Amino acid sequence: MGTIFTKIINGEIPAYKIEEDNNYLAFLDINPLAPGHVLVVPKREEDYIFDLEDEELSGLIVFAKKVAAALKQAVPCKRIGVTVIGLEVPHTHIHLIPINNIDDMNFSKPKMKLSDEQLELVRLKIKSFLK
Repeated sequence: MGTIFTKIINGEIPAYKIEEDNNYLAFLDINPLAPGHVLVVPKREEDYIFDLEDEELSGLIVFAKKVAAALKQAVPCKRIGVTVIGLEVPHTHIHLIPINNIDDMNFSKPKMKLSDEQLELVRLKIKSFLK
């Protein structure tokens, strides 16, 4: 059946894609904690991040680093917060969140609702800083 992320990877569900290669995909969270909240996933479905093979895990981190660098340039913030929780979707994913203080990564806060136009503008801005 596949997770919602696998459906996004396979093009069955639309997403605001930031970057993609043969093994990984980065796309905007449609219920973000902050504008620019990005999810980075391996294309191979694996529930728990530490069940990834070493090479796949290191590749995921390096891919996320590239996306985080572009995100930091696109969205004014002090840092890009990084977290892996992995309870909400059984498919490994890294959250990249523009933050100015630690509370900006509080997942118990209400999520934002951005319009399609706002999401697309953020997506294009992040993509413009990818190298």
